Amino acid sequence: MVFRQRNSQRFEMDMSAAEVKRAASAQPHSPPTHSTEINGSEIIVRCLQAEGVKYIWGYPGGAVLYIYDALYKQESIQHVLVRHEQAAVHAADGYARATGEVGVALVTSGPGVTNAVTGIATAYMDSIPMVIVTGQVPTPAIGLDAFQECDTVGITRPVVKHNFLVKDVRDLAATMKKAFHIARTGRPGPVVVDVPKDVSVKTCSFSYPERVEMRSYSPAKKGHGGQIRKAMQLLLGAKRPYIYTGGGVILGNATAELRELADVLGFPCTNTLMGLGSTPASDPKFLGMLGMHGTYEANMTMQHCDVLLAVGARFDDRVIGNPKHFAQVERKIIHIDIDPSSISKRVRVDIPIVGDTKDVLQEMLAHLRENPARPDVGALSSWWSQINEWRKRECLAYKRSTDVIKPQYVVETLGELTRGQDVYITSDVGQHQMWAAQFYRFEEPRRWINSGGLGTMGVGLPYAMGIKLAKPESEVVCITGEGSIQMCIQELSTCAQYNTPVKIVSLNNRYLGMVRQWQQLDYGGRYSHSYMDALPDFVKLAEAYGHVGIRIDKPSEVEPALKELLRLKDRTVFLDVRTDPTENVWPMVQAGKGITEMLLGSEEL
Repeated sequence: MVFRQRNSQRFEMDMSAAEVKRAASAQPHSPPTHSTEINGSEIIVRCLQAEGVKYIWGYPGGAVLYIYDALYKQESIQHVLVRHEQAAVHAADGYARATGEVGVALVTSGPGVTNAVTGIATAYMDSIPMVIVTGQVPTPAIGLDAFQECDTVGITRPVVKHNFLVKDVRDLAATMKKAFHIARTGRPGPVVVDVPKDVSVKTCSFSYPERVEMRSYSPAKKGHGGQIRKAMQLLLGAKRPYIYTGGGVILGNATAELRELADVLGFPCTNTLMGLGSTPASDPKFLGMLGMHGTYEANMTMQHCDVLLAVGARFDDRVIGNPKHFAQVERKIIHIDIDPSSISKRVRVDIPIVGDTKDVLQEMLAHLRENPARPDVGALSSWWSQINEWRKRECLAYKRSTDVIKPQYVVETLGELTRGQDVYITSDVGQHQMWAAQFYRFEEPRRWINSGGLGTMGVGLPYAMGIKLAKPESEVVCITGEGSIQMCIQELSTCAQYNTPVKIVSLNNRYLGMVRQWQQLDYGGRYSHSYMDALPDFVKLAEAYGHVGIRIDKPSEVEPALKELLRLKDRTVFLDVRTDPTENVWPMVQAGKGITEMLLGSEEL
C-alpha cells in the first residue's frame, strides 16, 4: 500500500466492563425506603428524564457521588465517562450544536468545576444551550475553605447565561426546570446548577413543573411589525443589497426561511464562520465566508453594499475588521437578532429588529407574498456584474505540489470523497480550522461544528464524540492539528470505551500554525515557542488506545489514505498527515486593518 497502517485490536482488560458491573452489583446496597419522598440526587435524575435527556457527560468526585448513585439505578440516561472535565462539557456542547437539543454535563466540586470552565466559556461565546450540574461542598461548609471547595457561582458568572446555587432540596426541581428553560430560550447559552452534597442527599416530595414563569426573564420572540415593514421597504429599494448571516440563523432553525428569502430576492449572501451551511456552498448567490480569512468577493461586497441585512450575526472583530474603516462607506443596516444587547453593539444600525430569526424571516416572506414589488432588476444585474469581477481574483487558489502535502488539498479531497453523504465535520482552532471553513463546502446547517467565539483548542475530538453518540449512523470527521489534538487526546480512551468510531484528520505541520503565521507576518519571523519539536508517534499512540493509526507524507497518498479512513466504519482512525510547514492561510486581514485591506498571498508581504 502507498501508506503505512498499523491495526491493533482493543486491549483485552483483566475484567470487562460487564464483569465489573456484576461484581459491583454483588455488593450490599442500602435497604430500600418506602417513603414517598426521594433525595435530591434522584430528583435531579427525574428532572433530566422529564426533559428528555438521553446522554450526560461527566466525571465523578466526592461532591457528586450521590448523584452518580442515582444515575446507576436508572437506565434511560446514558452517562459517558470522559477523561477530563473540560471534555465532558465540550462533548455535551458538540451534541447540542449538532442536534439542537440541550447538552448536559456533570462535574464535581473544586477542580471539577474549574476544569469545566473552558468548556462552559466556549459554549457561552457561541450561544449553545447547555445545563451543567456541578457538585458543591455541603452547605454548612461553604465559605470555610473546605476540601475541593470553590466559588462556582462567582467563577462561572461571567461565562454563563445564568447560574444557580441550590441550598434547599425543595427548590431543586423548580431550579432544574428554570435552568433548561433559560438555556434553550431567547439567545441560548449554558446554565450552571450548583448542588451542595447535603442537598443531593436530603429528601422531599417530588413534582416537576409543567412550565415556568420568570418575571425577570421574558425574551422577545416576535419582531416588531412596523420595523419589519420598514426593513422590507429598504430591501426592495436597494441597488447593492447583501445578506450577511451568522450562527443565529442555525441556532434559530431559520435556514429554510433564509434560503427562500434569498431565492425570492436574488440577493448575494455570505456566512460567518459560525453560520456556514445556512446558505448552500453550491448556491451561486453564496460568496463564501467573510471576515479575517474570508473571500475577497465576500469582503468587498460587505464594504460596498448600500443595504445590508444582518441576521443572527454580531459584527464581531473577526468579521468587519476595524469599525472605523467599516463606517467609512455609507450604507443602511437592518439587524435581526434575538438578543437586543447585540444590536448596535459594535456597529450602528438603522433598523433594529429584536426577535427570533425564524419568526422574523417568516414575517418578511409573508410580506413578499402580499407585496408584488420586487428589487430593481437592472440595478441588481449591475451589482452582480461587479461581484463577479471581484470573484475573478480566485482568492482561494493555492500552489499545488507533487512533493509536499498541501493542507488545502487534504480538505478539498475529503470534501470530494464525502460529497452528498451524511457527514459532520468538527475542527479544533488554528490554520486547519480556517482551511476547513474555506475548502470544505458545507451544504446544510449543523454539519460544521467548531469553536468560533472563544477559539478553544482541544474541542474537536470531544465534539466528535458527542456527535457520534447522537448520530451513530453518520460519519463524524475531526479536522485538527498536532497542537490542538494534544489538548484533549486522552479522550481517545473514551472513544474506545463507548465505541464512538470517529475519524481524525490531523494536518501536522510541526508548528502551532496560526501562531507561526502571525509571528512571520507581524513579529519579524521570530518564531517564539511555536515549533513542536517533541511530538509523539501518533500512529503508535492511536494504537495504544486500541485504534487505527495511519501516517502519510506524500501528496499521492492523500486520497488512498482518506478512502481507507472512511472505509473503516466501525473503527476510530487517526490519520497523521505531514503537511507543508510553511503554508499560510490566505486571504488574511491583519489586526487593526479594514475588511478590504486583505493580504491575498505571500507575494503581497
